[in-house]
Amino acid sequence: MGRGAQAQTQAMIDQQLAQQNAMNQQIYSSSQSLGSAAASGYQNRLANPGYTSAEKSAITNLSQSALSSAFNTLAQNAATRTARTRNSAGYGELIDSLARTQGQDQANLAQQNQIAFGNAARSDSLSALGGLSGLYGTNSSLLGRALGVPAQLLDARARNAQGSGFRIGFGPGGLSFGLNG
Repeated sequence: MGRGAQAQTQAMIDQQLAQQNAMNQQIYSSSQSLGSAAASGYQNRLANPGYTSAEKSAITNLSQSALSSAFNTLAQNAATRTARTRNSAGYGELIDSLARTQGQDQANLAQQNQIAFGNAARSDSLSALGGLSGLYGTNSSLLGRALGVPAQLLDARARNAQGSGFRIGFGPGGLSFGLNG
């Protein structure tokens, strides 16, 4: 190969190398900005896990409203039956029983809502730790300890992934609320 052809080949190689380096720099810059945005999102989720106050309020209000509606319907049915039969025997006792049951169910529902809120916060924290550990190639257990997350919570991610959502159902016993899982 002559000197001219060799110089031309070297120039083409240098040009191709410069183009490849420019493309690599673009890819590196893009991945840096994406990684930074992802890390920022995970850190935000870790700092603010779970539902917002507005979401908690909406969940609580809607679930309590559904429960109250069911009991109001039962009380209305009892009043209608009393008016239809013109027999008020047992009406007061039935209303008292409904009120007691409603109070107990509302307390249980409030407790279940709080458990669901806690599970959502824990799940978000674990998800954020897993995401950060994936970004930085760090063991999530080590990252959790560095951030002060108790070790017993770290294996809960797998359990939460198996299903722990809120459910409302209608069964033979009437309206029921609970947590799946």
